Amino acid sequence: MPGPEVLDRLAQERIVWLCTVRPNGSPHVTPVWFLFRGDEWWIWTQERNRKVRNIVVDPRVSLALPDGKFPVVAEGAAVIVRQPFPEWVDDGFRRKYDWDVTAPAGPAGKNVLIRVPVTRWLMAGSAS
Repeated sequence: MPGPEVLDRLAQERIVWLCTVRPNGSPHVTPVWFLFRGDEWWIWTQERNRKVRNIVVDPRVSLALPDGKFPVVAEGAAVIVRQPFPEWVDDGFRRKYDWDVTAPAGPAGKNVLIRVPVTRWLMAGSAS
């Protein structure tokens, strides 16, 4: 588990880079909105986005905060979560992003969450 400085960054950062695996094995990297609680990332997206389609085929993901000097990189196996969402998640996205994760469907379908329990921290605050 990362230390207090990293946990503070996880609470304050606005985006994390999510890397999923395309069906052909190539990486797909995209910035996403997230919450971090316990040892899990909670990411908002819509059901027909490429990252969700990738996770359905292969749930292995990596996540990285955007800082090369003090990197935070984690791995996990993603799970797609459909509504109803945990109340704390809706409240958290409202506070952090002024966004309602229960809003009506958008151009890429219904809102879903990607839950990523961390299986391994690769770097947690230092590039040593």
